[in-house]
Amino acid sequence: MQTVKNGDTVKVHYHGRLTNGTTFDSSEGRAPLEFKVGAGMVIKGFENGVLDMKVGDKKTIHIPVDQAYGPKSDEMIMDFPKENIPADLNPEVGMELQMSNPQGQVFQVKVAAIGDEFITLDANHALAGEDLVFDLELVEIA
Repeated sequence: MQTVKNGDTVKVHYHGRLTNGTTFDSSEGRAPLEFKVGAGMVIKGFENGVLDMKVGDKKTIHIPVDQAYGPKSDEMIMDFPKENIPADLNPEVGMELQMSNPQGQVFQVKVAAIGDEFITLDANHALAGEDLVFDLELVEIA
């Protein structure tokens, strides 16, 4: 029976959770995730986790921070002047916003703190700094 190798396109059902058991994503009730192994379409630990699986195989993988979204970076936390915030926006701690850099690339930030003159924005990925656990089921190798 064929096993997954680099270059294969696969379809996988998954349930992703933090090490404390909190679910952060799942394909339940949706189509399985489809990606090409080795193409960098998913995090490295997820890609490595499907290698050598056969259709119908199920397993649980543990992905350390360095093979997931990396550690939290202080460089991704910035103070943004309140005077530059649109007047109709009332930021609250935890609120997710979209910003764009000078090159026009759009990225997500989260309001981390609100001060008198600045709001602190965190542009780290929401799962940065976290070890992840995935339950996988290989549905198809194309």
